[in-house]
Amino acid sequence: MTERLRVMLLLSSLHGGGAERVAVHLLNRSDPEQFDVRIALLRRTGPFLAEADPARVDASPIGQSLLVFEGHNSGFYRPDKLLAAATLAPLNVARMIRAQRPHVVMSFLKGMSLLTWAVLGGMGADRPVWIAREGNNTDAVIDDELKNPAARAFIRAITRRAYRRADCFLANSHEMARGLEARLGLDHRRVRVVHNPIDIAGVQRLAREPLSGAPTRPFMVAVGRLEHQKGHDLLLEAYARSGAARELDLVIVGRGTREAELRRQAAALGLAEQVRFVGFSDNPWAWIARSKLFVLPSRWEGFPTALVETLACGVPALVTACEFGPAEAVEHGRSGWVVPPEDPAALAEAMTDLLAQPDLLARLAAAGPERAALYDIDSMVDAYGDLFVEQAATRRAPYRVPLSAAPETATA
Repeated sequence: MTERLRVMLLLSSLHGGGAERVAVHLLNRSDPEQFDVRIALLRRTGPFLAEADPARVDASPIGQSLLVFEGHNSGFYRPDKLLAAATLAPLNVARMIRAQRPHVVMSFLKGMSLLTWAVLGGMGADRPVWIAREGNNTDAVIDDELKNPAARAFIRAITRRAYRRADCFLANSHEMARGLEARLGLDHRRVRVVHNPIDIAGVQRLAREPLSGAPTRPFMVAVGRLEHQKGHDLLLEAYARSGAARELDLVIVGRGTREAELRRQAAALGLAEQVRFVGFSDNPWAWIARSKLFVLPSRWEGFPTALVETLACGVPALVTACEFGPAEAVEHGRSGWVVPPEDPAALAEAMTDLLAQPDLLARLAAAGPERAALYDIDSMVDAYGDLFVEQAATRRAPYRVPLSAAPETATA
């Protein structure tokens, strides 16, 4: 190669989430001698901006205020938001691609992938190679965003069409790859899997930092956005059923549109004093590391980063076998405990049984770091690098340079 491979990571913003954390890890940890990685955003906003080199973060030049969107995803479908997205976003993304001239563009999540499909379709042979990265259960997301059956069917149809046109579809768990390959009719030869990179050493270092505001009693913890997907309502019901509140508080780390509703539910269950909502935390690992049990009650997932970070902290994890990822991240009975999804009774029973068996909790905790090491940042970032090289070698746009042969897959 006579120049570095240029990679553009395309996201809506850098607000806290698994996709955004992955993008920042790739920006900061990819081999600078081989890759020139840039992040392109519709909105220059989000807590992860502080971790990114501003010189390598591009953003939409116009319409920042019009493209601002916060809250539940259903709000995106408001007419004013759709109009702004349909008119300004494609122009801005096309401008950023033409300015950076990447060899490879990787879009994150459904909305940005639909936008990337629209933009690249108008660029002809001069377009870069496109990797569509999905980190969530698209069917569940669409059902959560839209209540109208016709609207759901339309969004599913265009999502299927877009992902089938990508040069590569990247999933962050094998379970997701199998599920979405079947549901979206994807070409198996174009599907790849790379798990989320986890900065294990960084997590373990931050987990040891002092924590202020912790409950005086021992506590269990849940970490995630306060949205329907994450199942905090199921957790509160299970916590009440299990009787764990007699011994442990429940700390919920995260923010979202359902906080007021969840607070009302906790009060109605008589748990207002035992449940702590601490909001967004720059260091959730300090909370996790001091907890007796981590609980992931999700209705659906992609590949839950917080779960693997919990394993790295040496804390026992109780998770649901939702689609997709939690049951792939842990081995039931060895490095975690798995129960059926959307089943508060099963979740409550598992809480009761685990808390009554300290030896079992200790064994789960001890196995966590070894399991987390499978997803360590260095090996996962290397897998992403292999994928970028592999995909760039499949086509040469006029400004693209020849690349050496690459592995057939980039799975990890």
